[in-house]
Amino acid sequence: MTEGTTSAAAEGADTLTRLEQEGEIAADYLEGLLDIADLDGDIDMDVEADRASVSIISDSSGRDLQKLVGRDGEVLEALQELTRLAVHRETGDRSRLMLDIAGYRAKKRAELSELGAKAAAEVKSTGEPVKLKPMTPFERKVVHDAVKTAGLRSESEGEEPQRFVVVLPA
Repeated sequence: MTEGTTSAAAEGADTLTRLEQEGEIAADYLEGLLDIADLDGDIDMDVEADRASVSIISDSSGRDLQKLVGRDGEVLEALQELTRLAVHRETGDRSRLMLDIAGYRAKKRAELSELGAKAAAEVKSTGEPVKLKPMTPFERKVVHDAVKTAGLRSESEGEEPQRFVVVLPA
């Protein structure tokens, strides 16, 4: 191995270790939150796409965890930000950690990927740009990825919280 390859491998290992540490800190924070709220849930940690990913799952129906998701994922978004702040407090580094509760984000990701693919198909057939409804940054990222996979390009326009995706012809 060359020196550049060795340092790249070490940097990758350092990044993985840092992301695993973020996941551990987040898991501890969320376990404390679940205890305070007297809610049952198991915490699953992973590293996906260069970011820590933490999920709270339930063996039961998960109805209690729905309280932590809230209407349209609003409570989930707030908990994700609080969890990121807890990680930042411990590490001193900004976190891009993703939080999922009761499979809400996974389900939402699948729906948004389908929306992005349908919008791309419409643009391909009509040749006209398609504007989608306002979305959160997470939602826009999933749609952008789906559009890119379909071979087209997309842009975000507008100001928060009315920022939306425009799917453009190739």
